[in-house]
Amino acid sequence: MTDTHDQPHPHPLIKAAAIAALPEHAFVHPLNDKAVRHTRSLAGTTGCLHLGVYVVRVQPGHHSTEYHRHRGEEEFLYILSGRGIATIDDEPFEVQTGDFMGFRSDSPAHDMHNPFEEDLVYLMGGYDLDYDVVEYPHQGTRMYRLGDRRTYEPM
Repeated sequence: MTDTHDQPHPHPLIKAAAIAALPEHAFVHPLNDKAVRHTRSLAGTTGCLHLGVYVVRVQPGHHSTEYHRHRGEEEFLYILSGRGIATIDDEPFEVQTGDFMGFRSDSPAHDMHNPFEEDLVYLMGGYDLDYDVVEYPHQGTRMYRLGDRRTYEPM
């Protein structure tokens, strides 16, 4: 088994031009085809092993994810530009540039969508654990993740 701590480290600094040049990866949520987010990985690019930080872009008319709560991971979102509607514990809140949301494990369920005319762009980050349990209460579904393997089951 290879110890990832013995691997060469990428440089810890990513300049703004390099961030802008990073490829965006489109992710369509398997439980919501209107949940399409375009992400650029920042922490992964610097070689972080247990931290996930992403620049996320959500186009008008799309959601960022399916309404959910994490049982293991914590996450945060910091709005960089645009506006959106965050739903937290089934209550809608308009969010805009400069707003911050932090969700510890077992926080209320949440999601965000962009009903406005410009892209919504935010910084998303948190733990990057090898495992998590995510509940989707509106779908009655629970997802178990171990590494890259995801299993969806009824709650």
